[in-house]
Amino acid sequence: MTERAARRADELDAVWKALSDATRRAILDFLRERPRTTTEIVDAFPHLSRFGVMKHLDVLRQAHLVQTREVGRRRVNSLNVVPIRQIYERWVGPFQELWSGELLRIREIAENDDSAGGRREALRKRKKH
Repeated sequence: MTERAARRADELDAVWKALSDATRRAILDFLRERPRTTTEIVDAFPHLSRFGVMKHLDVLRQAHLVQTREVGRRRVNSLNVVPIRQIYERWVGPFQELWSGELLRIREIAENDDSAGGRREALRKRKKH
């Protein structure tokens, strides 16, 4: 593995870790609609303390899933989809192609079996007459 590939894998490890928590995924879903202030996020998750939300946001920032900018005294958080796209390209895309090919092969087998079954049925009917 090249040094660049190893570094990219390490970056994706942080993304997987961030996505492994249901609360962090919910925060990302909340940010998908539009950028939100930290206060808006805290208000949307009343079961968490402000400190708890901040800890989750820190993990999301470290994984580069959330970008934060300061506007006056407010912090505005926005979703960064690039790491999710990198995971898709690394893990989902290649397997999607694999399964598409396998599903086409299964379809061909099923269609061939159906046509063979139809021929067998026609032969059985002819034998009865």
